[in-house]
Amino acid sequence: MDSILGKAGSFLFARKASNISDTIANDASSLSNSISEGTSRFISRLQGRVQTPLPELLQKYQIPKGVFPKNVLKYEFDEATGKLAVFLPFVCEVKFRDESIVRYDKRVTGVLSTGVLKNIEGMKTKILMMWSKVISVTMEKPDATKVVFVSSMNKSRPRDAYIILRDGIEVDEF
Repeated sequence: MDSILGKAGSFLFARKASNISDTIANDASSLSNSISEGTSRFISRLQGRVQTPLPELLQKYQIPKGVFPKNVLKYEFDEATGKLAVFLPFVCEVKFRDESIVRYDKRVTGVLSTGVLKNIEGMKTKILMMWSKVISVTMEKPDATKVVFVSSMNKSRPRDAYIILRDGIEVDEF
């Protein structure tokens, strides 16, 4: 009986130690990422570059500013390649004025160019009661009245539904 309890105790101790070491590793990784991001922002400020708010960046590229929710934490944009990464505090969804629903992962990536956000990862839309991965968001022309969400089925929606920034409502899963 003592040997069984000893083995069980050793097992539980090893498991707890493993969990603690995993937590320490995750914290160290998070700290490293935070330092890296902070350094990048600091250097940008030293060089006199201040990041444009995301809604303004989207409008500059002729994408409605309300395509992303209001509660974006930050974004990264490489002007040379057009790569865009948008970070949200949690998985969320937004219901727009036209009754469309878009769901966002905590990190949404894509390539931004004039009138198009393509190669999107981390965004879904509800079409006919089913979630469909959004591949791109496109404006037909600069003065277009429709935004086209390209997924397994294209869905054209009124542009004015995406002019206003809306809060994302937290959901359990992407």
